[in-house]
Amino acid sequence: MTLLLFSGMAAAESPICAGLPAPTPLVGKAENGGSACDAFDGHPAVLVVNTASMCGYTPQFEGLEALYRRYRDRGLQVLGFPSDNFGGQEYDDAEQTARVCYRNYGVSFPMYAKIDVVGEHTDTLFVRLREATGAAPRWNFHKYLVTTSGVTAYDTRVKPDDPKLIAEIERALSR
Repeated sequence: MTLLLFSGMAAAESPICAGLPAPTPLVGKAENGGSACDAFDGHPAVLVVNTASMCGYTPQFEGLEALYRRYRDRGLQVLGFPSDNFGGQEYDDAEQTARVCYRNYGVSFPMYAKIDVVGEHTDTLFVRLREATGAAPRWNFHKYLVTTSGVTAYDTRVKPDDPKLIAEIERALSR
């Protein structure tokens, strides 16, 4: 299931973004400030990912960074949201999370402070992404691809270099 998001309107006016609070940037990257929807504006494709620093899927940061570098000049934005909802696999200390992202994996896409992506205190963005797709994250590195056509959810096991994900990104960037 997908939700038509933009249909000619600015991202900040879309159903996903309406009244969305500004997320806190991850330590060391103050330039990532503003609302998450500010990061959507001007990007025909935005990949939103819940991340974790101590997960078996953490090496997906390499693939996410490669995807970002490959397509950022064409309009892809990747947004990382650390979460500790699954298996206690995220640090309580933002500095440690930043070290994993920036130093260990060379992440250059926007990363935000730790949030809840499921449960009673789910961040508003993830509530809306779940409502748009019918799919809540079941583990770390769940992905939502937001395009002008809608939102598509990708399971944790879908790697950033998956041909179906790349085809959808390329389709969005060629519109």
